Amino acid sequence: MKPLHIIAFAVAALAVSLPGHAETRDDHFIRVDGSSTVYPITEAVAEEFGAKSPQSKITVGISGTGGGFKKFCAGETDLSDASRPIKEKEIKLCKEKKINYVELPVAYDALSVVVNPQNTWAESMTTAELKKLWEPAAQGKITHWNQIRAEWPNKKIYLFGPGIDSGTFDYFTEEIVGNSGASRGDFTSSEDDNVLVQGIANNKYALGFFGLAYYMENTSRLKAVGIDDMKADNGDGPQMPSMENVLKGVYQPLARPLFIYASINSMTTKPRVKEFMQFYLDNASELSQEVGYIPSPKDIQQLTMARFQKQIPGTVFGKAKGHGKTLAQLLTIEGM
Repeated sequence: MKPLHIIAFAVAALAVSLPGHAETRDDHFIRVDGSSTVYPITEAVAEEFGAKSPQSKITVGISGTGGGFKKFCAGETDLSDASRPIKEKEIKLCKEKKINYVELPVAYDALSVVVNPQNTWAESMTTAELKKLWEPAAQGKITHWNQIRAEWPNKKIYLFGPGIDSGTFDYFTEEIVGNSGASRGDFTSSEDDNVLVQGIANNKYALGFFGLAYYMENTSRLKAVGIDDMKADNGDGPQMPSMENVLKGVYQPLARPLFIYASINSMTTKPRVKEFMQFYLDNASELSQEVGYIPSPKDIQQLTMARFQKQIPGTVFGKAKGHGKTLAQLLTIEGM
């Protein structure tokens, strides 16, 4: 597995000066920012592309999905990693700044609820129990493990989760609490999932959530909690975060697609950005699995590639809630 570190490439424009001639090689720079969840995939792709194209200078940031979109819609980045679809306010901001983009799902994630390995009681939790623990009304009131289940220890719960700019935070609160961004505020938050891993690994009574890759990289330091989706009422019982369970459709409601948004302007004016995205989509299946995520099925890969090659602008996911369409059906829409 590739190390999770920010790529140590230059972050300023490179100027090459020759006698009587100055050339700015900005087209060699590819700027990416956004989701810490998608970061491991993009980082892996950037390393492979950098080996193939050493003159390219790639920076990959982790300011969170929301933070990444702020930069992307301001024209500060070429590509934006996102662990949720673009929101209406972000769509409007990009439109105001005349930033057109192609929306590309690149892999799947199983958002993982995890505890310390010394936790011997919380083998599984229902979605109703997670809501009771994380909803705004829980702040200052639901503070001990035995308030979730009476047989669990009368010990304080220490909670860890992504920051409010994180798409993982948005997704978890929407699916578990019922409203995106609705959460208790008395928990340790960070846009860097490695900080959350460290906090949970060092506290027997901790619980937190983040993307599958960070759990898979730390299975010796963390323990996943099985999720019982009571709303599904399908009799499957608690399910663990895994590639198999996501592809079978039983890890609900915490399975989700992951995205990269590519600026059409950048791909038009900087051919290397388009070359990088072609390489990204050609290798996303292999590299996403290598860093602990679930590769898209073949039909989704083909539809995504077609969307990229046609440069179909806009979002079909950001406005699709409640449309009842499958991922494959959404990818055949010409844009919204």
